[in-house]
Amino acid sequence: MAGLRVLAVDDEAPALEDLAFWLRADPRVEELSLARDGAAALRQVDRALAGRRPIDAVFLDIRMPGLDGVVLGRLLAQFARPPEIVYVTAHDVHAVDAFEIKAADYLLKPVRPERLAEAIRRVSGAPADPEPESVPVELAGVTRFVAAADVWYVEAHGDYARLHTASGGHLVRIPLAALEERWRAAGFVRVHRSHLVAVRYVEELRLDSGRCTVLIGGTELPVSRRHTRELRDLLVRDTRRPR
Repeated sequence: MAGLRVLAVDDEAPALEDLAFWLRADPRVEELSLARDGAAALRQVDRALAGRRPIDAVFLDIRMPGLDGVVLGRLLAQFARPPEIVYVTAHDVHAVDAFEIKAADYLLKPVRPERLAEAIRRVSGAPADPEPESVPVELAGVTRFVAAADVWYVEAHGDYARLHTASGGHLVRIPLAALEERWRAAGFVRVHRSHLVAVRYVEELRLDSGRCTVLIGGTELPVSRRHTRELRDLLVRDTRRPR
């Protein structure tokens, strides 16, 4: 994607001017529009789409009066051609919401120019060195990120999921089905309606009287009959898992 059409949204004029300055300085940004609230931003995206000049990316504050950035992000995701969303905020507590909306990036104010440049690269579709997928986890008011590469298996808890790692369990507000879709390429496979496992961490596959289980980190997990063959095939093909 070349010649990006970008919309910057922030209710605070100084913050919007600062963001606009750095966006205009990037040669990958061809057109830049500004909005001071969520409703105005929504109208601009709608008009641009109707005029067949859709906005490619929205750099968006979260805490704004009226239509806030989280609600606006969910509305934009429903467009026929949704723009990429980059959150630019002073608060890290909305990282989980950004993950659910599939935002391209999440920048904390004050924004460093190199981080903004990386966000522009992401929305432009330019290739980069692969980075491990991670999930935001809130612990005692602090948001930390758990890398998919560190997760042994995931356990369903209704609309939540518990990530099991060497350092313990982490409850996240993300359904198991969503993680299954996003982490399939990272080597995760559904083995049961309640469990998603990282193939590389499977220590043993056990078959006993028609019952199949896997051993991961000393924990034995059930494998449903319909997932048994797929798991066995993946284990045979996988050459990276620990021995």
